[in-house]
Amino acid sequence: MSGERRRRVPRRIRERQIIDVAVQVFARRGYHPASVDEIAELAGISKPMVYLYLDSKEGLFLACLRREAERLVAAFQGAARDVRTPELRLWAGLSAFFAFVAEHRDSWVVLHRQASQLSEAITAEVAQARRAVMAEVAGLVRDGIGEALGPVPVADEEADFVAHALVGAADSLTDWMERHPGESPERVTRRLMNMVWVGMRNVLAGEIWTPPAGSGSPGPEPAGRPGTAGSGPGDPPSRGRSAQE
Repeated sequence: MSGERRRRVPRRIRERQIIDVAVQVFARRGYHPASVDEIAELAGISKPMVYLYLDSKEGLFLACLRREAERLVAAFQGAARDVRTPELRLWAGLSAFFAFVAEHRDSWVVLHRQASQLSEAITAEVAQARRAVMAEVAGLVRDGIGEALGPVPVADEEADFVAHALVGAADSLTDWMERHPGESPERVTRRLMNMVWVGMRNVLAGEIWTPPAGSGSPGPEPAGRPGTAGSGPGDPPSRGRSAQE
């Protein structure tokens, strides 16, 4: 060879370069129309090299999915770490979530919109990523309810119910944010916290809603405090107010 020997790019750096490009291409074109040839060309390598590093087009998409999911969870965890109260940790985590979606739109398109429509392996990877986020949120919710109730144990079902409602709402709001580009991640987080956290706090304080008399709806379940025996996500505390009052 003439001149200096070409320096070999370390595998982890090459894979990162390929995935960076692939996320953009998958987000822009969709999984099926996306071409490995285009990804290879934009990454500055040959198509066989893509297959050598990541095995297949599905393997490449899975690598994109795993990395972006890890980045999202890491953003949530990093923001919530070392924050004083569960309420503020949840605020910080949700703020980081909405900021991630706003700043990494391509990543969110791959994670949220495309992956659920593809193969079983990809769907399973999405479910695993969702469980990781859900576990973080459920832990914060459980801590928050625990602080409000003091020594009363908090049922996992209660925290899981609130976490699913909260994460489902956050998922839907990412689409809403796209239709309302003037809404900042901070404002969206504040509005969601007002709806969910303040509402949950009111329930813990004993304020509940029940159907008006004569509505034909079944009466409330036996009363109990959230997280205790005889109570569930829809079971009101005994001292609550109803819609009839």
